[in-house]
Amino acid sequence: MELDLTPEAFADLLARLYERDDRLEFRQPGETYARSEAVDAYVLSGHAEALLSEEFEGDVWGTLDDIDETATSEEEAWAKIRAFYLDRGNVLLRLGPGEEWILTEALARRLELLG
Repeated sequence: MELDLTPEAFADLLARLYERDDRLEFRQPGETYARSEAVDAYVLSGHAEALLSEEFEGDVWGTLDDIDETATSEEEAWAKIRAFYLDRGNVLLRLGPGEEWILTEALARRLELLG
C-alpha cells in the first residue's frame, strides 16, 4: 500500500505523538509529557523499516545489504528495497520528492494512517 502525506500533515502527525519505552503513542489532552518524549522525524526513523530522505541519511546501502540484494546505484537500491518491503505487506509513505518512508502495516495502523 502507498500513501501520500504533505510535509505539513507529517509535521502535524509528529507533533501529536510521544515516544515512551520505545513505543509511539498519541498525546492525550490534559496530559503532560517529558521533553525527551517528543517525536521528530529522527525519532520516527527509528521505527521505520527503511527510508529515503534528503533530510538525513537512511542508510540505503545498509538496508540493501540486510535484504541480501545488490545494486549499482542508489535509485536501483531503493527500488529493490521498496519492492522487498511492499511485497511483504508494508506501507510506503511518500512525503514529497525524494522523501519516502516504509512502515510496517501495524505501525501505520497505530499511527492512524490507514483507514
